[in-house]
Amino acid sequence: MHRTKLRTSGVSMGKRTDKTTSTTLFTTSIPVALPKKQEALFREVLTVFEKIHLPFAVGGAFALREHTGIGRSTKDLDIFLCSQDASDALAHLQEQGFESEITDSVWLAKARHDGHFVDLITGMSNGVIGVEPSWIGRASYARIVGINTRVLAAEELLASKLFVTRRDRFDGADIAHIIYASPGKLQWDRVLQLAGEHWELLLWALLLFHYVCPASSDCVPHSLWQDLLARFGKEVSRPNPDARFRGSLIDDATFAIDVQEWGLDDVLAECRARRAKISLVPGSPCG
Repeated sequence: MHRTKLRTSGVSMGKRTDKTTSTTLFTTSIPVALPKKQEALFREVLTVFEKIHLPFAVGGAFALREHTGIGRSTKDLDIFLCSQDASDALAHLQEQGFESEITDSVWLAKARHDGHFVDLITGMSNGVIGVEPSWIGRASYARIVGINTRVLAAEELLASKLFVTRRDRFDGADIAHIIYASPGKLQWDRVLQLAGEHWELLLWALLLFHYVCPASSDCVPHSLWQDLLARFGKEVSRPNPDARFRGSLIDDATFAIDVQEWGLDDVLAECRARRAKISLVPGSPCG
């Protein structure tokens, strides 16, 4: 029988959680076997969510494998869903006896048992990109740990990694692999829509892809290269003197001195404040 316990903690983005840890040193296509108890926990959670028709999609290592064939050791199962649905999910998991916590109400809650856990993710930790119903509507069917469920579409999976750019965690290689594994398949208009005003990060990711796979640059439409490079050329030729500092959106720890000692903009705090929060009360607005 699972222990029932609920904890909440207002962890800032600067605090490191176990989302930043990794046990994989080399990428491989060889499937990584999960410990039996871990797989059983994942299966139980997916079964509960499918039974109650919770709107969600699996991301992280499982979605990456579906889209690229890369096998990766993982300590958790990433469940992407809206903030309202995360609150409902926590309530149902509590009923099943899981130990749960809201790790960061902006984007992350956890359900634990026997040292294994499932992450409920409602967006990026900086609050810039949030999961919306369209993410779930666009998810594709897949079989995960023996359960028929859904994984994030490649476009949303890519977008979920744009801001994983910290000193201790960088998902640029994952983005490159998604692009390489999906020639002619990605809906780039959707990717642009998800990136929004942060298109420079998409360009950064594409430049990295071109650097590591120069013979495959045509995986990205020429029109998209032209569009983003034209935007960039315009930005650098006529800099906006009122443009705000955005370093904390990349890594609030590395850029802490800029905000805390040099007086530059704290855009991170503003973005996080605007994001709908995960709560313990089902029925809060979806962010």
